[in-house]
Amino acid sequence: MGFSPFGDFMFSAVPIFIFSIFVIVIGVIIFALIKGVGQWSSNNNSPRLTVPAQVKTKRTNTSGGSGDSSAHTSYYVTFQVESGDRMELKMSGREYGMLAEGDLGILTFQGTRYLGFERKSTTD
Repeated sequence: MGFSPFGDFMFSAVPIFIFSIFVIVIGVIIFALIKGVGQWSSNNNSPRLTVPAQVKTKRTNTSGGSGDSSAHTSYYVTFQVESGDRMELKMSGREYGMLAEGDLGILTFQGTRYLGFERKSTTD
C-alpha cells in the first residue's frame, strides 16, 4: 500500500463540496421566501386603485413538464392606463382567458396584484 495524497484529498473534498451545494440551495430558498414576503407586504401597503385601462398584450410562461414532472403555466397581461404608462400583471388562467388584446375597461389593482378588469362595451 502506497501513500496517495490525491485519494485523501478526494475524501476530504467531497463532503465540503456537498455541504457547499447544500448551503447554496438553502440560501436560494431563503432568498426566494424573503423576496416573496417583501412583495406581498409591499402590495398590502399599496393603495387599491381603479383606473381606465386597455389590454395591450397577453403572454404565458410555461415551466416544467419534462419527464414525469407536470407543467405549470403563468399568465400575464400588459395594461396601458390613460397616462400612457404600462404595467404587466400576473393573473389566473380563467381571468386571462376572459381578456382580449384591445379590450377597454376599468382595471383594479394593488401594487403588482391584479384584482379585476371590468370590460366596457364598445356601444357605450
